[in-house]
Amino acid sequence: MIKLSGSVFLMLALSFPAFGDGGGGDGGNYKRSYKLDPFHKLIEAEQYQKAIDELSEALSERPDDADLLNLYAFSQRKLKRYDEALEHYQKALAIDPDHRGANEYLGELYLQLGDVDKARERLAVLDDECFWGCKEFDKLERAIEEYLRENPS
Repeated sequence: MIKLSGSVFLMLALSFPAFGDGGGGDGGNYKRSYKLDPFHKLIEAEQYQKAIDELSEALSERPDDADLLNLYAFSQRKLKRYDEALEHYQKALAIDPDHRGANEYLGELYLQLGDVDKARERLAVLDDECFWGCKEFDKLERAIEEYLRENPS
């Protein structure tokens, strides 16, 4: 059995992007040949329908892109189109089951639909994926706690 000193372990851990935060709600995906910034700007400006329109066009070129599907589903959810959002989160996760953003946002959708158990399932996935912790786990955990405070059983 190989033993690593603490400093060697830390150096190795920091050299692997999978251990990092992943940044920007992109699900921790590191190899992108395009920019998501225009979509994020529309979403930040709460221009969800415009984001959907532009994401739809991008998805016609890249239908199996988990990042695009996640943002598309997010925008649908914000417009309370829950069935469409659910479908697209599930498509994103079929492509990339560990997608942090899709897992977090699907968990939030489940809370909006009143299904705490399914939200906790997404939290468990994030717990496994976020070895060193990540903002997606923290945000979904807080959302579940808030939901339970507001909806005691």
